[in-house]
Amino acid sequence: MRPTLTEDIANSYAAIALGHVEREWPNRPDQTMAGPQHVRTPSELHPVFYGSYDWHSCVHSYWMLARLLRRFPRMARAGEIRALFDRRLVAASIAVECAYLADPGELGFKRPYGWAWMLKLATELRALPEPRWAEALAPLAAIFADRFRGFLPVATYPVRVGTHFNTAFGLRMAADFASATQDDALMALLRETALRWYGQDTDCPAWGEPGGDDFQSSALIEAECMRRLLPPARFLPWFDRFLPRLARAEPATLFQPATVTDRSDGKIAHLDGLNLSRAWCWNALAAALPAGDARWPLLDDAAARHLAAGLPHLSGDYMGEHWLASFAVLALEAGLADA
Repeated sequence: MRPTLTEDIANSYAAIALGHVEREWPNRPDQTMAGPQHVRTPSELHPVFYGSYDWHSCVHSYWMLARLLRRFPRMARAGEIRALFDRRLVAASIAVECAYLADPGELGFKRPYGWAWMLKLATELRALPEPRWAEALAPLAAIFADRFRGFLPVATYPVRVGTHFNTAFGLRMAADFASATQDDALMALLRETALRWYGQDTDCPAWGEPGGDDFQSSALIEAECMRRLLPPARFLPWFDRFLPRLARAEPATLFQPATVTDRSDGKIAHLDGLNLSRAWCWNALAAALPAGDARWPLLDDAAARHLAAGLPHLSGDYMGEHWLASFAVLALEAGLADA
């Protein structure tokens, strides 16, 4: 039976995130320093997203908390989540985050992974009945939406790695924001870029997977990106060309969960995330198949096996604990709704 997100699970995941979104140390900043005036603590630089070891993990942990609050508004941790949002998602603190991005040296800050997660967070906050948090975050989300608009037309080539720099992931998450805000121009840009980068891809070998520090499948996130951005009549023929031997469970490497040997090593611990993000993609792609498609059991089984490999390891070592639960929620919610 496919695992589902229950209220008890939501509470346990919320407890994990609440334990680190305001934990400042240890911290891995991503900052361009032009002089001694830039030497400041993480919480001075980022009064909202200073925890969770790094800025982008803090952002997607806030996304997870917003998602869990929307799904289970009366769960035991709901009050703590609302209090956190009231404490951190306020105009004055968001203004400091925006000011940081105004520095010319930070034009590429967290591109595209952090950009994508910020828009995903903004999308989720918009769906909550309390509008104040989405309204407070809106100026920051607008900056990153504008950065997508400026970057995509000049990005000649996609980035196909299995880490933060993967461009298919960025497009896929930004699509939810474009849809929620009814920004047809942004959605058209995302779709046109996806077709320009990936539209002619065929017979994907997935030969480089998994890499030693991957937390995304470059093959599957590309397919999930195209699923999100194309209507079924265009996506399904593309998908058939992209992974033509899927009915034979090939490429075999995509069906085999990754082995994780040292969860205290931040890079090796990424592989737990790979198992979870593959499960997310497999679940979403399976849901997109037409009724009766013979490939569905293979995709469903692959998702289940990857989930089983990743779900037991969401906590225990901070190298995974500060971010993995977000990807578990993506995997458990895949195929139910895009936003």
